[in-house]
Amino acid sequence: MVNSNTYTNVLPAANVVSDTTQRFLLALGDSYTIGQSVPEANQFPVQTVKYLNAQGMNFFAPEIIAHTGWTTGNLLNSLADAAPVKQTYDIVTLLIGVNNQYEHGSQQQYADEFLTLLNKAIQFAGNNKKRVIVLSIPDYSVTPFANGSNKDLIAKEINAFNAINKKIAEQAGVNYIDITGFTRLAASDASLIASDGLHPSGIEYQIWAYQLLPVIKTALK
Repeated sequence: MVNSNTYTNVLPAANVVSDTTQRFLLALGDSYTIGQSVPEANQFPVQTVKYLNAQGMNFFAPEIIAHTGWTTGNLLNSLADAAPVKQTYDIVTLLIGVNNQYEHGSQQQYADEFLTLLNKAIQFAGNNKKRVIVLSIPDYSVTPFANGSNKDLIAKEINAFNAINKKIAEQAGVNYIDITGFTRLAASDASLIASDGLHPSGIEYQIWAYQLLPVIKTALK
């Protein structure tokens, strides 16, 4: 079983001086962002804010714009229908694309729509690129949901979509965190998979939160 503490040296420190600046995090995505099949407290944006606040930051509850099954197109449509509550955010995360792959969507369409979403994310961050974080797409081929499917093909396609979002993120000059490798640990550790046999567990989301902490703290310096 994976001990998520293995992946971080940034656990809450004792006697931290609190930062009185009020901060806001916006998380854009799909079922991985809303934490399908886990309690709200286990969602990765919620865990991230919890650990940041334990280290003296002053983040409000994250605003999450995400829905199970959303593709890049669905997220774009949602943002067109209703803008985020605030005009600008201190941190914006973007994780989207698994449903583009699952629905056999065009990689070119994904690239075009992902770029549009990333530009919106940068705008939501007050055009401060260092405060935007793209997370790679998890690999669900290692979950029970994929039993009976071509797991090698799923993994290959996930890699292809991730190559697209990584290239776009790097060209835009925003932060990029590769969490895909951590999701593949579920091949040998069922504790990283939620009860639905598809989505990550709270333990897996905790690992993601730990990857986000140092990036966010650096971005806010």
